[in-house]
Amino acid sequence: MTRPSIPLPSPRALVFAGIGAFAAGFAALSVLRQDAFSTGRFDLGNMVQAVWSTAHGHPLRVTDLHGDQISRLGAHVDPILVLFAPLWWIWPSANMLLVVQAVAVGLGAVPVYWLARKHLASGRAGVGFALVYLLYPATGWLTLNEFHPVALATPLLLFAFWFLDEDRLLPFALFAVAASACKEEIPFVIAGFGIWYAVARRRWVEGGMIVVLGVAWAAVATTVVIPHFNHGQTSDFYTRYSEVGGSPGGIVKSAFTHPDRLVDAAFTGRDLHYALQLLWPLAFLPLLAPLVLVAVLPELAINALSAVTTQTSIHFHYTAGLIAPLVIAAIFGAQRLRKRGVLVASAAVLVALAGNYRLGPVPAWQHVPGGQRFQARAADVTAHDRIAARGLRLIPADAVVATTNSLGAHVSARRRVLSFPFLLDATWIAADETQPGYADRFAPLATAEQLAWLRRNPEWTLLFEQDGVLVFRRVAT
Repeated sequence: MTRPSIPLPSPRALVFAGIGAFAAGFAALSVLRQDAFSTGRFDLGNMVQAVWSTAHGHPLRVTDLHGDQISRLGAHVDPILVLFAPLWWIWPSANMLLVVQAVAVGLGAVPVYWLARKHLASGRAGVGFALVYLLYPATGWLTLNEFHPVALATPLLLFAFWFLDEDRLLPFALFAVAASACKEEIPFVIAGFGIWYAVARRRWVEGGMIVVLGVAWAAVATTVVIPHFNHGQTSDFYTRYSEVGGSPGGIVKSAFTHPDRLVDAAFTGRDLHYALQLLWPLAFLPLLAPLVLVAVLPELAINALSAVTTQTSIHFHYTAGLIAPLVIAAIFGAQRLRKRGVLVASAAVLVALAGNYRLGPVPAWQHVPGGQRFQARAADVTAHDRIAARGLRLIPADAVVATTNSLGAHVSARRRVLSFPFLLDATWIAADETQPGYADRFAPLATAEQLAWLRRNPEWTLLFEQDGVLVFRRVAT
């Protein structure tokens, strides 16, 4: 008598199981990192305040480093944040942003599955590349790097490309617009997709229009929208490019007058190491699809030319515009290895797993020899963290508070949040002596000197002091 066979789960079920595991795991890790004060006023607190302000009738209003009330659009053009206001009414917590981000990034595996199933003619190959996307170290780090609207661009770009690949231009346009609302340079990635569509599909008119509209919106966002909301000034982030021109126009000018400066800036050992960490967990398959990689070039140049080292690290959100075209290029690269889709997908999963082990953010790898240890303890909630949470509960929800960076994400759901040691009209102060404030990047002794002054100042009362966490209240006059 034969035993009844157990039906195997369908490829689609496997993909959604992987997405569920990714979303649940990374949402939990993100919330734990918030509880462990591994987030900050910059950047999670900034996003919390922008969403809180929108939900309270002041769209995208935030407090900048110097205490001015400004629109977030003066720093980055990411109006997709407005869509989080209704969710804030339901779940008014920074954790809501972190959970939504984990779910959204995880859902990017769906179009990856569709694309691989189509181009490799195999549902199992589709499952394989969906797992590659979920295991890809840059995907995990993007999800855990606090909360950034640009992280949402990754799944939106994947959906956009899927519909473009299907010649369904209307849904492509909807997802492309949504992705472009995540950050000002994302339209350059869309333009790269347009180049692929024009050349690969011979759809010259439609592809050309996508290129023109993508470049035009990126130009408008950087040269019109940001200056309009930044008191007529260009983006403050241009200082990162002072060595190569200091602005988009300056970089173009440098390309003609001093090309050696761009070469020196873009081909440092750090930049090459960055490119290697992006490529080897994908088994270098993207290199077999150079036309798709055109969409990578603008974002890669933006990161490589910057003087800020975090932009050439897979541990931060600056990979958001790179992940989608790199994973798509990996699928198209696998397609070039004819009739070996399942085999290549299986090998890619093994390489991605090895990449996750060596480079990924899963805390369990710290216990395995050779496993990734960077920020491995960032989700560990300590006694110090519980003390800090207790101290912050003393601060009224409507008070103007000045806070050091590590405490800021927990008190940013309010109209005004100042960055200690800038006090201005603050009526409460929350400071952690064990971790420097954001302003200490500019004045290393600012926090210590200001706290010493506050202890002597009769205008301030120290209400809470434990394990280096201090909470002051201004004395009424």
